[in-house]
Amino acid sequence: MQKSNLVILLFSLICVFSCDSNRIFDVYQTVPNVWSKDDIVEFKINQLDTITRCNLFVNLRNTKKYKYSNLFLIVEMNFPNGKTIKDTLEYRMAAPDGALLGTGLSSVKENKLWYKEGVVFDEIGEYTVRIQHAMRKNGSVKGILNLEGVTDVGFRIEKSLK
Repeated sequence: MQKSNLVILLFSLICVFSCDSNRIFDVYQTVPNVWSKDDIVEFKINQLDTITRCNLFVNLRNTKKYKYSNLFLIVEMNFPNGKTIKDTLEYRMAAPDGALLGTGLSSVKENKLWYKEGVVFDEIGEYTVRIQHAMRKNGSVKGILNLEGVTDVGFRIEKSLK
């Protein structure tokens, strides 16, 4: 009898943690070894609701090989009608003591980074999101060619709760 209760509890926990009713789009791409400044991670998004307000996130998985306290990204969104929005974003990746921010019990930390809030995808067609890093060392104009410690880059769209 105890074994069946354990199975039911385990199944219930899996259902609770795997259900994500706000998720519309959530895709990751693996970064091989290092993330080159010229490597653009691209996501193609189709068949979006043209009425629902959405929140957009850049998701990032990194290891302790990531040695910076912040992260600069260039995120470009191309709309079906040809319009393009390009943003340069900065995110805090480590606490003042150097401990990496994010969730995860292992050496890999996952960060859900705000991109845009309350977006309505009011055009029908394919949207393309491109993400690349724009890291530089303090006082240097030249960018970091190969960023270590980033293992996956993702893009997430959720229904806005507002």
